[in-house]
Amino acid sequence: MSAEIPGFGSQTMQVNDVALHVVSGGAGPPVLLLHGFPETHLAWRKVAPTLAEHHRVVCPDLPGYGVSDKLDGGSERYAKRSTAATMVALMHELGHDRFSVIGHDRGALVAFRAALDYPDVITHLGLSRSTLYRQLRPTPAPGS
Repeated sequence: MSAEIPGFGSQTMQVNDVALHVVSGGAGPPVLLLHGFPETHLAWRKVAPTLAEHHRVVCPDLPGYGVSDKLDGGSERYAKRSTAATMVALMHELGHDRFSVIGHDRGALVAFRAALDYPDVITHLGLSRSTLYRQLRPTPAPGS
């Protein structure tokens, strides 16, 4: 299958019992881009080439999306914590012990979970269009 992002290669990797479709390109500090619902790695097609000028960019299809495996075994296999662990394992398989992660929508929730669970691995965190903004925003006290 063609990566469909100019200058990027495409591969399928077996990680945590999941076959993940991954496109990657560029050289430099690694950055993992996680798409939202109901998207694929192609959500990053306009951003990834520019980032790849100075970074190693990795764009997987999250489990259950695009060409990556659909998971058996119930909804817990799609939980943010499980998906975050799989994404960290993917990056380790690619030789990246520490990396930045940027997530959009559902990918932002996975990225945030990864940052919480793997603070020694995630060097920088970027979130786009996430429900976390509403959840993390301070709630004004009554009457203020």
